[in-house]
Amino acid sequence: MQIYVVGGAIRDELLGRPVSDRDHVVVGATPDEMLAAGFRPVGKDFPVFLHPETQEEYALARTERKSGHGYHGFTFHASPEVSLEEDLARRDLTINAMARGEDGVLADPFNGRADLDARVLRHVSPAFIEDPVRILRLARFAARFGDFSVAPETLFLMRRMVAEGEVDHLVAERVWQELARGLMEAHPQRMIEVLRDCGALARLLPELEALFGVPQRPEYHPEVDTGAHLLLVLQVAAAMALSLPARFAALTHDLGKGRTPPAEWPRHIGHEARGEPLLLALCERLRVPVECRELARLVVLQHGNVHRAGFGEHCLRPDTMVKLMERCDVQRRPERFEDFLLACEADHRGRQGRADDPYPQGRLWRAAAAAFRAVDGGAIARECTDKVRIPERLHQARVAAVSQALADFKADFKAEFKADLRTDFRADFRTHGR
Repeated sequence: MQIYVVGGAIRDELLGRPVSDRDHVVVGATPDEMLAAGFRPVGKDFPVFLHPETQEEYALARTERKSGHGYHGFTFHASPEVSLEEDLARRDLTINAMARGEDGVLADPFNGRADLDARVLRHVSPAFIEDPVRILRLARFAARFGDFSVAPETLFLMRRMVAEGEVDHLVAERVWQELARGLMEAHPQRMIEVLRDCGALARLLPELEALFGVPQRPEYHPEVDTGAHLLLVLQVAAAMALSLPARFAALTHDLGKGRTPPAEWPRHIGHEARGEPLLLALCERLRVPVECRELARLVVLQHGNVHRAGFGEHCLRPDTMVKLMERCDVQRRPERFEDFLLACEADHRGRQGRADDPYPQGRLWRAAAAAFRAVDGGAIARECTDKVRIPERLHQARVAAVSQALADFKADFKAEFKADLRTDFRADFRTHGR
């Protein structure tokens, strides 16, 4: 029996990154021998065991053969005769096909270390085309290792898989799992770029593919292209360390711009409302968790209004701001409202050359939300003799509180930044998103 640490643990060790999980491959053993050594079986499709003390996974060396479409279309063979190299050959990328034995010697039959040094994502063998999940995994690794490129021959195989319809057999749950993991990596925009380069984005997320090539007004979006804006927003969202719901909201906030009639370009008036049915259809198709769907829906519909709060003749009235906060359930869901504001901030800063711009609208909305929540609804209910009018009185009290908070904020803001209240700043408040 020979035991090797394999895969991501070796890759991350060689990259100097923290190693959180260690997977092991066992060569030359049978399931009975593993049980006799105290290991606990957990694998359903092939022999995987948990170490009796560390609880780390130990899998018997195995080979696999394509037997159908999609992620589950494989049969596996595990026996003491399967070699380490045969086991490593079934893995997706060369950087994941390395192992280290108990003697400390590195086994690298597919030159994964060289690809690590060259910053290249390369398939191990032509069998890469047999599993469409590998496209998603490679895109996710591109999001994790932002300076890695995809080997041309690997990109060729990915495009072939898309053309042959293999990605159409991916199950919704696995697509969402990989998308969510990729969004939480350090460079989520790279995931979208890779999926688009191989054609998979158009098949899996056509609502996002439709944004590329759609122009926006250059005075507000120097990057012009809506797809380029999306990539910048994702980059900012990662730099801000946003939560998964907020990053998903950032990903989907401008879906409606893909449906703007070309005759109206580069303006996108009404794109918020056009985006809602597209978002809901995407969420239904991928079975997106409720928390992510609800926040994304708020951001799709309201991000333009959030940007327009502040100064200028076209800014939101206190009454409108209160109605928006009531729809967002600010009273009971303050954490979600914070994610809502952060996703909007990522949108605002996700423009060419504007990643470090301040976002005073966020400060203003937080001041308004604090005033909103400070209104004593219980006291109003007790004092109101006509119970039917309680909601109206509560709304009026919130409007008054928010009005005062806005006046205080503007006075403080002018004192702090009085030299900066010029035309460009006012324009951002009035027209961002149009």
